[in-house]
Amino acid sequence: MERTNLVCKPQKEYELLDSGEEEKLERFGSIVLARPDPQALWPKKLAVEEWLNADGSYERTGREGVWHTKEGFPRQWEILFGAIRFNLRATSFKHTGIFPEQLANWEWMHTQYAQSNSNSVKVLNLFAYTGGATIVAAQSGAQVTHVDASKTAVSWARENADLSGVGDAPIRWIVDDVLTFLRREVKRGNTYDAILMDPPAFGHGPKDELWKIEENLLELLELSQKLLSDTPLFVLISGYAAGYSPLALAYNLERFKQRTGGAVECGDLLIEEKGSNRCLPSGIFGRWHA
Repeated sequence: MERTNLVCKPQKEYELLDSGEEEKLERFGSIVLARPDPQALWPKKLAVEEWLNADGSYERTGREGVWHTKEGFPRQWEILFGAIRFNLRATSFKHTGIFPEQLANWEWMHTQYAQSNSNSVKVLNLFAYTGGATIVAAQSGAQVTHVDASKTAVSWARENADLSGVGDAPIRWIVDDVLTFLRREVKRGNTYDAILMDPPAFGHGPKDELWKIEENLLELLELSQKLLSDTPLFVLISGYAAGYSPLALAYNLERFKQRTGGAVECGDLLIEEKGSNRCLPSGIFGRWHA
């Protein structure tokens, strides 16, 4: 098992400008946002004025929180990140619709698709949110099934697919509880060559199905194993805010290595701060590939 870290470096339309004191300051295109981040347990480097000059800042007030924005703050705006165009929004849960730390995983997936000998790779994207990994797969010529419990997130992902030029690609858009969907797929006998997932620590399905990672992760991986084709490419898991080591993901992926060989790797997802040697921990990942 290989352990490594994946680092998102500053990009043309995204930068982590500063972090510290449980906050982060980021630039998304022309918009600068200040948001809470419990991982940033160190002093800030930029002057207070730089933080106060942000276009929007998020204040946590209970479960959702509130944004304080400057006059003229856009309802949504577009950026190009990697090879994907995203519509961004300042949501009530502090998110913007993009997780930059996933860039290295997206680039890795593109390489896996390119190295495949198949012209019809089938990909299953679970907890798929606004569709970054779905779009990467579609841009690589794969057939994709995109599953998320949130109708809003799936609609948002379709917007991003249109912006990125793959709106007419072979993508199945599914609004469903992930475990419910997987159980049905097993009964149907469907299989996939690549499966990726970004499960939350806690969540609800569209019919109020309860998801708890500590209770449901094992079933998620067992069902995924049953859905892999005879010529699989990879399985990738990422996570945020669950408080687990990357090894917890890697040990779950050993079952795929035992079945067909290949390799397992895991590590932290990091975002490099502009002009600094600091990296903000932004999640964990584990991945198996044939």
